[in-house]
Amino acid sequence: MEKQDLDDLMHIAERSDMSEEAKKHLLMSINKLKHTKINILITGATGCGKSSTINALFGTEKAKVGQGVNPETMDMNKFELNNIVLWDSPGLGDGKEADRRHAKNIIDKLYEKDSDGNALIDLVLVILDGGSRDLGTSYELINEVIIPNLGDNKDRLLVAINQCDVAMKGRYWDYENNKPEQKLVDFLEEKVVSTKNRIKEATGVNVNPIYYSAGYKDGDEEQQPYNLSKLLSFIVQHTKPEKRAVYIQDINRDKKMWEKDDEIEDYRGQIQSSLWESVKSAASTGGDIGAEIGGFFGRGGAAIGRVAGSIIGGAVGAVKSLFGGIFG
Repeated sequence: MEKQDLDDLMHIAERSDMSEEAKKHLLMSINKLKHTKINILITGATGCGKSSTINALFGTEKAKVGQGVNPETMDMNKFELNNIVLWDSPGLGDGKEADRRHAKNIIDKLYEKDSDGNALIDLVLVILDGGSRDLGTSYELINEVIIPNLGDNKDRLLVAINQCDVAMKGRYWDYENNKPEQKLVDFLEEKVVSTKNRIKEATGVNVNPIYYSAGYKDGDEEQQPYNLSKLLSFIVQHTKPEKRAVYIQDINRDKKMWEKDDEIEDYRGQIQSSLWESVKSAASTGGDIGAEIGGFFGRGGAAIGRVAGSIIGGAVGAVKSLFGGIFG
């Protein structure tokens, strides 16, 4: 499908009947969002599915791939999209010397600052292998490497259990409907609780893991993701509110990626609301200009829907439909 992003909102604002002062403020705010970066460090043991997760979320076959200039960080891949910068680091379990190097690279990245003196890494996504019984090295990574070096903002840590379809060696997965049967759901929920409790007992930090499947494609055989919309909602909600809107630039445009989830919550509606509120928040100001811009967001909803189409789905209504149809 044709890509629709913050440029669409800029074009709508330019054609609006707002005063030139209000229009200038809104356009500057949207332009700032267009140039805002979100840095995500993704890590996990070999075979946990980092690459398939990245591809499912962001379609990184178009990403610019690079590596650090320091030879010691050559095993941390850097993927640059429009607004998202992904740091793909190996987890532990590759041998004592490799583990020492991986841990150092992760710690150094967590302490790195951006040009404003803030932590460069906005989020750390640790992916666990749902098909593995031995997660000892993954817990070591979380408990001994990541959490002690997150500083005060522990909310930057997200833990997600991938490959939920093979958590019971492929049993109790409904392949026709691409979702778990109840016995597998119960098993996965227990895995979520045990993961949460194990991290809490070791570190005192509360995390709320989720489970998902990034899917795969092997020749003619293909399985679409499950709970990917839940994972994206999880990521967006843990991102600073003023930055959330920039995800629209890089979300995977393939609607098939987002079709199946556990339906416990309206994840697509949550994403849409978060992105929309982020734009409004970035453009907010006091006085008459603020009132005028607020009026634009109220009146402009239908126009935004007509011009940009829907990117996430109709659950939240036409006023937010700029961020609607990928998931529709």
